[in-house]
Amino acid sequence: MRFSREGRSYMKFKFLIAALLFVTAAAAAQQTAAPNAALDSILSRMDATAANFRSAQADFTWDQYQKVVDETDKQSGKVYFRRQGKETEMAADIIAPDQKYVLFTDSKVDVYQPKIDQVTRYSAGKDREAVESFLVLGFGGRGHDLMKQFNVTYDGMESAQGVNAAKLTLQPKSPRVANVFNRIILWIDPARGISVQQQFFEPSGNYRLTKYSNIQLNQKIPDSVFKLKTTSKTTVVSPNGI
Repeated sequence: MRFSREGRSYMKFKFLIAALLFVTAAAAAQQTAAPNAALDSILSRMDATAANFRSAQADFTWDQYQKVVDETDKQSGKVYFRRQGKETEMAADIIAPDQKYVLFTDSKVDVYQPKIDQVTRYSAGKDREAVESFLVLGFGGRGHDLMKQFNVTYDGMESAQGVNAAKLTLQPKSPRVANVFNRIILWIDPARGISVQQQFFEPSGNYRLTKYSNIQLNQKIPDSVFKLKTTSKTTVVSPNGI
């Protein structure tokens, strides 16, 4: 089946976001009306964290629910973020059930599977800002910037990962983003201004639930973490038509 240029662009965008969400946006819209006091307080705390953000690392578990078969697949590992100038890099070391490495740097997403010694590479290109906006949700992104891209509601406090967290529901303003994820829930630690849990819902009823633990902020992360440990025989493939 042949896709139009617009269709290929959408598919590329969807695959980029899906690749990043092995662990874990659209064009900016107009600012919405001022949020209520509780929401504004949480967003302001996130703003303060973002102003001093240099790095973060955490253990994670990722549950992928598939509605059509009513099954949940679980992955676990460690994720790393760091700010390099005005850009954010991410690395994820998935250790179970199969080893994988995901790396976002230099405007591309690489997914390395040691078992088959292959890297699948997605170029972010003009979608870099959109991809990065998903990347920093709750980890280094400004709280009030969420209001540009999402309708944000404060749903009270709820226990998540041992924290009495602020529960925020995000609904994308862009139809393009809503076709990928029509609702996102963030659980924000009000003391640190970071996400301890995230849930991304697809229009199909599938969802991804990510839980973070052992979170460390602004600690030195070795440069080697942000390099794939490939071999001399590693093959690199880039999906065509995306």
